[in-house]
Amino acid sequence: MLLHHLLQQFDPQINLAGIPDIEILGISEDSRHIRTGDVFVARPGTKTNGADYITQAHARGAVAVITQKKFDYVPLPQIVIADQASASVLANVFHSQPSHSLKVLGVTGTNGKTTTTYLIRHLLKTLNQRCGMIGTVEIDDGRSTREATMTTPGPVELADLIASMRNKGCRACAIEVSSHALHQRRAAGVTFAGVGFTNLTGDHLDYHGTMDEYAAAKAMLFETLHTDAVAAVNVDDEWSKRMVANCHSRIIRFGMSSKDADYRAKDIAVTSAGSSFILHSPDGRAEVSMQLIGKHNIQNALCAAAIVGESLGATVHQIAAGLRDAQGAPGRLQSVRHGQPFAVLVDYAHTDDALENVLSALKPLTKGRLRVVFGCGGDRDRTKRPRMARTAANFGDVIYVTSDNPRTENPKSIIDEIVSGLPADSAESNRLFVEADRRSAIEKALTDAEPNDVVLIAGKGHENYQIIGTQKHHFDDVEETT
Repeated sequence: MLLHHLLQQFDPQINLAGIPDIEILGISEDSRHIRTGDVFVARPGTKTNGADYITQAHARGAVAVITQKKFDYVPLPQIVIADQASASVLANVFHSQPSHSLKVLGVTGTNGKTTTTYLIRHLLKTLNQRCGMIGTVEIDDGRSTREATMTTPGPVELADLIASMRNKGCRACAIEVSSHALHQRRAAGVTFAGVGFTNLTGDHLDYHGTMDEYAAAKAMLFETLHTDAVAAVNVDDEWSKRMVANCHSRIIRFGMSSKDADYRAKDIAVTSAGSSFILHSPDGRAEVSMQLIGKHNIQNALCAAAIVGESLGATVHQIAAGLRDAQGAPGRLQSVRHGQPFAVLVDYAHTDDALENVLSALKPLTKGRLRVVFGCGGDRDRTKRPRMARTAANFGDVIYVTSDNPRTENPKSIIDEIVSGLPADSAESNRLFVEADRRSAIEKALTDAEPNDVVLIAGKGHENYQIIGTQKHHFDDVEETT
């Protein structure tokens, strides 16, 4: 593709004076991945600034650089574009708008994004439609999978992935869309056929500042939808109104308690073997029996059903049949069995709302004592630490407070903030054990457990590492139970 053609597709009025009309072979925002003939997009990030790596990009063969301001020292043709969305838009133009060739389905919300995208992919597979997936746990391009490094990739990688899915025959792609990605316009060039909102609770306030700003970031996904797209929102969550306040697409509501829901679950039953309900939809109703436990997973299933039903035309009976053998996502209420006379589950719950969802699902199924192992991440939202402790105390019988990913914070300081949310008599009543070493805390909970107890190890789920300082160390909650 010629550079002038790429730039004019982004902005027909762009000033091309002094910019050579050269052939470009690719776009990258990572100087380490530059190949001869590539354009380097030098965007400022949260921790680094791409402008600091222009020299390296040039040395690796970059033929031009796109920046947000002009630099005197740069030995490359510079295209100055202040719009933060430019990287995503240009990358999608370069790949001939891959999201126009398949149904891109986005899911946003504090909790439930991963499970919902897994359910969407599973439902489409049962309909014999190849579906890619991008999210917290893995990236599936329709032919192969690999471990993900972040919930929503950067704008250039995201466009690359969707293009790869198109080229490999995917009919659809399910994407977790984080609030960070929306605020940073990583998906600005992607055309979504359908999106879903799961819920909004306190998280990432270290980045967004307030719940209103957090909600505003999430709402960006709905504000840019085309009129023929589908916006599915959890009507049981008050923040759903904010999501669709400036949405011009077709709005579909789902929920368990509201009579206004287009997709609604009634006659709900939850057991240790799974969940069942009657799914009511605009297409009719059907009995659903699935292996996923908890009302929060029923909400996730409703979100997936609404997106697949309305964006791809799946019938209520096709959806019910597909949910029957859905497995959910790794590290989400993942049962670990080694012949022990008590239950052990690993879950990613790392907010107070997510922890409440999981514990409220497990509490009525626990015949013995419910033991909860958890910590909170360092260098992240501190306000949720005491809230998570209160949630653990409200539902758990015995609480083991430990480290999560302490990062550069002192683990003891994090634990002190967590414990500040617990009842004052927790330690004296033998309900509280504090152990900064996560391995030791898990070992103690498993040693203490008696027949019919349930041990929940929360916070890290699928993660196979622990971040201490700035270093990642191998650590897997599931492995620690053996």
